Amino acid sequence: MKNRFLDALADRVLLCDGGMGTVLYSKGVYLNTCFDELNLTNPAIVKEVHREYIQSGVDIIETNTFGANRLKLRKYGLNDKVGDINRSGAAIAREEAGEAVFVAGSIGPLGVKIAPLGNLSAAEAEDVFAEQATALRDGGVDLIILETFSDIHEIEAAIKAVRRTSLALPLVAEMTIDEDGNSYFGTTPEVFTAKLEDLGADVIGVNCSVGPAPMLQCIERMAKVSGRPLAAMPNAGMPREVEGRNIYLCSPDYMAEYAKRFIQSGVKVIGGCCGTMPAHIRAMRAAVKAHQPPRRAVTAPLRPAEAAAVSVVPMREKSALGKKLVDCVFVTSVEIVPPRGHDPAAGVETARNLGRHGVDCVNIPDGPRASARMSPMALAVILAAEAGVEVLLHYTCRDRNLLGMQSDFLGLQANKIRNMLIITGDPPKLGDYPSATAVFDVDSIGLTSVVSGLNRGVDIGGKAMAKPTSFLIGVGVNPGAINLDYEIARFERKIEAGAEFAITQPVFDIRALESFLEKTARFRVPILGGIWPLWSLANAEFMHNEVPGASVPPDVMERMHRAQDRGPEFARREGVAIAQEVLSAIKGMVQGVQVSPPLGKYDLVLEVLEAL
Repeated sequence: MKNRFLDALADRVLLCDGGMGTVLYSKGVYLNTCFDELNLTNPAIVKEVHREYIQSGVDIIETNTFGANRLKLRKYGLNDKVGDINRSGAAIAREEAGEAVFVAGSIGPLGVKIAPLGNLSAAEAEDVFAEQATALRDGGVDLIILETFSDIHEIEAAIKAVRRTSLALPLVAEMTIDEDGNSYFGTTPEVFTAKLEDLGADVIGVNCSVGPAPMLQCIERMAKVSGRPLAAMPNAGMPREVEGRNIYLCSPDYMAEYAKRFIQSGVKVIGGCCGTMPAHIRAMRAAVKAHQPPRRAVTAPLRPAEAAAVSVVPMREKSALGKKLVDCVFVTSVEIVPPRGHDPAAGVETARNLGRHGVDCVNIPDGPRASARMSPMALAVILAAEAGVEVLLHYTCRDRNLLGMQSDFLGLQANKIRNMLIITGDPPKLGDYPSATAVFDVDSIGLTSVVSGLNRGVDIGGKAMAKPTSFLIGVGVNPGAINLDYEIARFERKIEAGAEFAITQPVFDIRALESFLEKTARFRVPILGGIWPLWSLANAEFMHNEVPGASVPPDVMERMHRAQDRGPEFARREGVAIAQEVLSAIKGMVQGVQVSPPLGKYDLVLEVLEAL
């Protein structure tokens, strides 16, 4: 079936408009305003922006709907206005464009990470995108532009939504890139171009984040692997701070010069993003009139499916711990907290002593209570080398962004650290530095998926690695969770993401553990029970009230009350007795235990393990 936009695209280069937000800001609209809501509250100013771009000579204008999805509008209390805002945005643009100019419905990312890196499933994301695409279609747009996407999984959901709801509309799909030409998740132009082509995008492009020069280098790489029409919409350079404001300094002439270079590289849709104004677009118009793209040679692209064909290391071959879990050997693990300062000597001696007493591995928590301690990764490497023990490293999602996490795991692989316990992590405000900030780029489910991908030889950008990693992936579970169904659902998602074993929060309520194990038996993954010998009544109260995920039952608390009344040593002995009882009771239910020393009292740990 013929399409007016696709026919025009086949015939000539088309010029798109520039930054909607940039011009609105220049007209006095504050940055904390919901720009999309202006379609309802101030349509005149939106029309004015469209009119200025049309007068600059564009072939395409984009609707003022970049963030008009249910999730982004929710923070303004406008999530019930998705249809109204998008239909109005399309109608405003249509009225100004008439029939001479194409109207593109603008759809941006959701503002949250989707599976496998986030909690929003691909199906849920697709429904959110479909709601917006349907409203834009009903408003009368000529095409849809998906723009400024970093995650290939998210743009895949968006493309499927558009194809489901607006099948007849042409689709432009644009990723955003860094200075190296890769997406923010490290996906190379060759990989995301092939993926977008496979998904059926009519035009494949890049926009935002960088200026014309690095975007041109990316376009040249894309042009080598796809015959589809390409789109380029750079920022007006990188912003510079001038008297407290971010200013884009690329001149209209500079943008026009690069418009010529884009056309010579095969670009068929050219526009601008942040910092571009009608003056930039007007200058680019002259370049578009004067140049047409040459024919380009296309080579076979690397597709993600090809990158994934590697030999995955079996669980029993990953580490000694992995072999014991596969062979159903009951394992013991003891926690060693990284030291304050930079001297690991005490930790090395403790690990050696635990090894002499038959402990299978030592586990190292990540950044306990936001304190200034040695890096747990550094301590893991030191203990493995100097103490000769098996190491289980906790890794939280709290302190690093996703690319930093990936770099850490590649470094750990190089240093032969294989056993990982991936946890989301507690907020850092519990510790010595209440002003410390958290990142939480992904949660434990998302990071488990990332590490599982590395084990299959694929990085977070979908790019093949020379060799896969071989991490044994563990996760945390909480048998005493208030909402147990939710906890079990998350556990199931962790397993689907690639988890191979789990460690529970400290167990004080044996019945709660029994119930949890019954409900999760179908998952068939080894589970280690957490054991915490209580040191005192105050320690029991702290565990119950201040440690996320821990719960001390009333009967245990009463025992600690009675013991504390007799004196500190009686409380210590009672705490050890309770831990020994728990260990004896759960030994036949779980495949091992992790014992944590309260206040670094490793003599208590060894007393507890005597119950075995």
